[in-house]
Amino acid sequence: MPNSFIVSNYFCLIRSCALTIGFIGFISISTYAQYPGYTSIQDIAVFKKQFAIESSKVMSISCDFSQEKTLTALTEKITSTGKFWFKRNNKLRLEYTKPFVYLIVMNGDKMLVRDNQKENRINVKSSKLFQQVNRIMIDCVQGNILDSKDFTTRVFENRTTFLLEMTPVSKTLREFFKTIVLTVDKKDYSAKSIAMNEPMGDITLIQFEHKKLNEPISDTVFTP
Repeated sequence: MPNSFIVSNYFCLIRSCALTIGFIGFISISTYAQYPGYTSIQDIAVFKKQFAIESSKVMSISCDFSQEKTLTALTEKITSTGKFWFKRNNKLRLEYTKPFVYLIVMNGDKMLVRDNQKENRINVKSSKLFQQVNRIMIDCVQGNILDSKDFTTRVFENRTTFLLEMTPVSKTLREFFKTIVLTVDKKDYSAKSIAMNEPMGDITLIQFEHKKLNEPISDTVFTP
């Protein structure tokens, strides 16, 4: 399986781990004019502090998800559904169930990618790119993604949500994303969706439903 394909799907895992810091929402292009109803947050330091506090309270997550992929080369959107699990520390499982079966499991430095009957087991430490992506994941889980050197981030808000517009800094990440746009529910910092905008115009939207926070999850769920 080509490294580019594995990395792309590894980023799906990173996208989903945004749940652990309460991301929700979907906006597609990084211009303020396209965030109607939002105003810029001036005191980022206060937001960062609260962001980290709230994210640290999330020990586990289980939920359903749907993914909608908009490709510039196609007129129809590609939709898939599945299940998502997260458990501290560094345990993630993203399982697509319809219309195809696909699995990504991460447990510490170990990662499993399963496509039907084909499996690929990866040691994250074996690749600098995987290490970089893994660092982003950890920053998400720990709630300090706003301090990440991998992105420049602008933060906006309306009455009920915060919106984070993240633009990759490194050339490697810019090959995958133009922007990642996220919003955070002000009530409980829980996730609803996350949007990824790719350089060639493709957009991936993942929506999360039926979330269960801080309920027991067996470690066997995350066996790579």
